[in-house]
Amino acid sequence: MPPIVHKSPTTPPSLAENKTVIDINNLGFSYPDGHIALKDISLSIQTGEKIALVGPNGAGKSTLMLHLNGILKGNGDLEIGLLPLNKENLPVIRSLVGLVFQNPDDQLFSPTVFEDVAFGPLHMGLDEKEVISRVEEALALVDMSGFNDRLSHHLSTGQKKRIAIATVLSMHPQILVLDEPSAGLDPRARRGLINLLLELPMTMLVSTHDLRMAKELFPRVIIMDEGQIVADGETATLLEDEVLLEKHGLEKE
Repeated sequence: MPPIVHKSPTTPPSLAENKTVIDINNLGFSYPDGHIALKDISLSIQTGEKIALVGPNGAGKSTLMLHLNGILKGNGDLEIGLLPLNKENLPVIRSLVGLVFQNPDDQLFSPTVFEDVAFGPLHMGLDEKEVISRVEEALALVDMSGFNDRLSHHLSTGQKKRIAIATVLSMHPQILVLDEPSAGLDPRARRGLINLLLELPMTMLVSTHDLRMAKELFPRVIIMDEGQIVADGETATLLEDEVLLEKHGLEKE
């Protein structure tokens, strides 16, 4: 186990009593090359909602998700748990929002699974006993108990994705944001991921091209295209609308 680095612990506020946990108004963002990635995005997410974010490549899904914990900063208003997204609130917001990247290798950089999952709690200033407890808890949640000493880069893609989720869960986020979690998984690993996401009791926003998974997991779906939200409503209704899906580069499952 790496040495404990003591810092002042940051205790995020509970979102349980806040009805709206993500509130976005007129968010816009352009990349340095001038490409407009987001155009006037307005969106409200309530406590406990599980939402699929779908759309063709280049629709702006990943760009939007990177705004939710301040990796990117555009124009407009964005609040997480009633906290405006600004420099002062950024540490607390990042403890509230757990972001899991599409490629788990972007998230796993330590020699062992234990060190990867312990990284966040260590830098939260938690004591050794609590760090170990959180690692064990997070690995159990993703059904990866006993993998503490395994080398992260030797794991399968499905196992890496579970460990990447565990690195976020060990920090006890209240909102989970995942970018294409089922990409590259074989059928067994995909089914295991779906079962895992079904069981996790937290607010969730998941970007995916897997419309079958969206139908199974998420009561609400947001469709994006060309940097805009073009539809937002019940999954069972929107993902049966062949005309809508075809217009925005998607196919009915």
